[in-house]
Amino acid sequence: MTGGWQRVRRGRGRPRRRPGCAVLAALLVAAAASGCAAGDGDPGAARGAKPQAGREGGPAEPVAGALGTRAAQAEKAKLAQAARAVAAKKWGLAGPPLAAPVPPAKKPHLTTRKGFEVEGQDDSLPPVFTRVPTKDKVVFLTMDDGGDKDPELLKMMSELNIPYSAFLSDYLVRDDYTYFKDAQARGVALHNHTLNHRYLPGLSYEEQKHEICGQQDVIEQQFGKRPRIFRPPYGNYNTDTLKIAKSCGITAVPLWEAEAFPDRMEWRGEDQDLHPGDIILTHFRGKEEWKGSMPDLIRSVMKVVTDKGYAVARLEDYV
Repeated sequence: MTGGWQRVRRGRGRPRRRPGCAVLAALLVAAAASGCAAGDGDPGAARGAKPQAGREGGPAEPVAGALGTRAAQAEKAKLAQAARAVAAKKWGLAGPPLAAPVPPAKKPHLTTRKGFEVEGQDDSLPPVFTRVPTKDKVVFLTMDDGGDKDPELLKMMSELNIPYSAFLSDYLVRDDYTYFKDAQARGVALHNHTLNHRYLPGLSYEEQKHEICGQQDVIEQQFGKRPRIFRPPYGNYNTDTLKIAKSCGITAVPLWEAEAFPDRMEWRGEDQDLHPGDIILTHFRGKEEWKGSMPDLIRSVMKVVTDKGYAVARLEDYV
């Protein structure tokens, strides 16, 4: 059985200062500084903390420490959202992206979506799903392949603080691993989308193993971490696909509920709407293949997401 779907204009004279960029940079620095002020360890370890009664040199009062930490976190969140608002204007978004809630302390239990099972399906195989079970009003943005390597995308997503996950096919990525190392350094998680983007159910067991496990090896060698999440090309797979994926370290197989393009959204569901936990698919493509650039795509998809009251969360915080 097969599852799934088939620049700034340059004028003459002296360059003008760009106050929006300066404000954005200042807000980003302030947000980072606020995070440092909150501290990473025991709040009572701060210099000058008041010892507990009867315990000379003991930690500070826990309630006061917790309140201080929460206040610092709230201030950091406020500054981060202000920076997002400035960045949204800079990048031409209709409005600032909404902030995602705190990730769950325990990740949701994932199961294979009904109708997406394979022959011999059991709980030992990685689950195949199109939506993460959550009540949080969040969606997840995922990008496949790796053909278009637009540096503006990296800057845009960093300044807007929009998380996304990349599913890479080596035949499109190998000409510039540095681009995705930069993305990784900015917080993008890199996952497996096979070596050559072939139709897996049409391959032998050994050919599938080469495509899936071979890409596991490449990502580990190039980026230092072996993926645990895998998406089959075209969303097509069979029993061998899931068994092989499991054998080389895959624990989850997310597909998608909606697909984003620069000029439209395509929906899996009949209601053509977003739901909590929906996974959105798009691709690393540009004007050569689309009617728009990667930043155009982000402007389009974020208008839909934000207008519907959703925030983009980090897939790896839930899966």
